[in-house]
Amino acid sequence: MRLVSPQSLRRAGVVGINQRNAHYISRANQRHLYPLVDNKLLTKQLALDAGIAVPELFATIENQGDVRRLRDIIGPHQQFVMKPAHGSGGDGIMVIGAVTEKGLRRHDGTFLSYSDAQYYASTTLSGQYSLAGLPDKLMIEYRVLFDPLFEKIAFQGIPDIRVIVFYGYPVMAMVRLPTRASDGKANLHQGAIGVGIDLATGITSTAVSGNEIVAEHPDTGHTIAGLEIPDWSAILQLAARCYEITNLGYLGVDIVLDKSRGPLILELNARPGLNIQIANSCGLGKRLDAIEQLDHAPADFQERVYWSRRHLTFGV
Repeated sequence: MRLVSPQSLRRAGVVGINQRNAHYISRANQRHLYPLVDNKLLTKQLALDAGIAVPELFATIENQGDVRRLRDIIGPHQQFVMKPAHGSGGDGIMVIGAVTEKGLRRHDGTFLSYSDAQYYASTTLSGQYSLAGLPDKLMIEYRVLFDPLFEKIAFQGIPDIRVIVFYGYPVMAMVRLPTRASDGKANLHQGAIGVGIDLATGITSTAVSGNEIVAEHPDTGHTIAGLEIPDWSAILQLAARCYEITNLGYLGVDIVLDKSRGPLILELNARPGLNIQIANSCGLGKRLDAIEQLDHAPADFQERVYWSRRHLTFGV
């Protein structure tokens, strides 16, 4: 294996964790604003107040009394997602595909009795999945049904699109595809595939599984590169608008494409990972520097998206 020197990585504009934290996040993100994105309930309300589409919230489990009434709270909903309000990395997310008299059928076909569901809800409230293990709340929300484009390149779960936004400018994007190894979750650390997306066109390119480039989805065998993401302009505009609702300058925006509702904001991240550089075969540094050198950022998010699509294409 050929080793790559730190100097060559810097010349290519590859951003490391220390540089991301010290040069970008610490200067662009004020710490008192982190709760706006660390709390998914608060993020959802901010988006709704700004007229930004999100998965509908059906109910919130906030205490042990609610846990005991879980069956009634679920009520008429046959499909939904249960997730910790302060969860991270996809931990604790439960996707329910059907409700029966005896319990809940998960998306992968496994069964969850009502007593097991109550135990899961109770441990979630105790902070089992939350950041720093603090007490939490459990959200029950609309289950996204993915766009038909993804039928052949995703395994069981819902793909999402991660866009890095810097002072309101979309900088880099990838689609994260669930796999058998990731248990149907769109989480790269758990085995999902990251696929680079050209900002200008919305067309997929390099696909990466771990640190290896792949051409096909390992579970479906379908080619990944060369697919045009639907509603690409709307996706970038949604991502750009998240700067205004959070005032966080360095932001990861996760968006899902629902087959009937279109692009929806799933969650926001004030400390987005750096694997997006591998998926795009391109460093973030030169793109971030290009934005920092601009005289000012236009107030209009559409102008910022237009600039990014013109100037931040592959190879830049």
